[in-house]
Amino acid sequence: MTRRHSSILVALVLAVAAVLVAGLPRLSAVTGGAQAGSDAAAFQFDATWPKPLPDNWTLGNVVGVAVDARDHIWIVHRPGSLTLQERGADEDPPLAECCRPAPPIIEFDQAGNVVNAWGGPGEGYEWPDSEHGIFIDHLDNVWLGGSGGDDAHILKFTRDGEFLLQIGRHGQGEGSNDLANFGQPAEIDVDPETNEVYIADGYGNRRVAVFDAGTGEYKRHWGAYGNRPTDEAYSYDPDAPLSQQFGRPVHCATLSDDGLVYVCDRVNDRIQVFERDGTFLNEVVIAGRTRGFGSAFDVDFSPDGDQSVLYNIDGMNQKVWLIERSSLEILGSFGFGGHMAGGFTAAHSLAVDASGNIYVGETLEGKRVQRFVYMQ
Repeated sequence: MTRRHSSILVALVLAVAAVLVAGLPRLSAVTGGAQAGSDAAAFQFDATWPKPLPDNWTLGNVVGVAVDARDHIWIVHRPGSLTLQERGADEDPPLAECCRPAPPIIEFDQAGNVVNAWGGPGEGYEWPDSEHGIFIDHLDNVWLGGSGGDDAHILKFTRDGEFLLQIGRHGQGEGSNDLANFGQPAEIDVDPETNEVYIADGYGNRRVAVFDAGTGEYKRHWGAYGNRPTDEAYSYDPDAPLSQQFGRPVHCATLSDDGLVYVCDRVNDRIQVFERDGTFLNEVVIAGRTRGFGSAFDVDFSPDGDQSVLYNIDGMNQKVWLIERSSLEILGSFGFGGHMAGGFTAAHSLAVDASGNIYVGETLEGKRVQRFVYMQ
């Protein structure tokens, strides 16, 4: 091939690439950042995922999303949140051909097919009054929390739903310094190096609590800035100094691969970063004038080796924030509010798979999970 022919070929390739890129929908502009997954415009809504649910199932409030080692996506939803019309086929006599509540825990493959589903009350454990949060640990165990008023416990199952462990007892919570029970625990993560379980505790309590993931033994707990937590009444004021305590709920406690703990202080519009022992390191305020539900709901990381980008789902402003993890600089965001496909209604939970795709679960009237594909 001559140099002239080579130049023509390169020009043709570049022209085709420019046409293809120009035709892609762009979700938002973003400034700064060359790290993997730092360009918000690279995330595109995937209308093909998930596939329609089997057996005439439908989803209630989706209140947890997780990704396992197989790159399967798990959700937990609240079957009890469905209206009479939404569960009409399950009534006696049936009200309509549609629909029936899906089991509360569902596992999807990468194609969006349901490969497993289970959950609900059973022998030997106390199912939560209001399901909330799901995590799949390094041993393939499934962890579940609950945000009902008397939910003071977390549960551990095998991936097929066999009960393994309960920490805490329903209705027994005694506040943010209880060493045996929780207060409406929101989210869970497990450290594979220490086999300790970290609980974002929660809708009632105002702390992170750490227990042994095998035995359920208490290890330690802390509040905002590593302080001893209190249960004093509190409401967020964006014009006041930053609170020295977490608000309610403490909505996530997520570990990075390098052993840092990222805590979602939801109504205080911030994410705080700690060492494993509760030593405070840093924080970032996100849309700090946000009231209502707050802006810091749930976080996960880009899948590059450094986990260079932190993603936060914001269920009040209805968007995903992109944050440089090393500096906590906000890089940009994508998303918009609304019931249409690709928009968010009460965006609540977030998880990232090995390809950098983002999964968002929606609670309240959203009642769905959506995928946003990372176009590398």
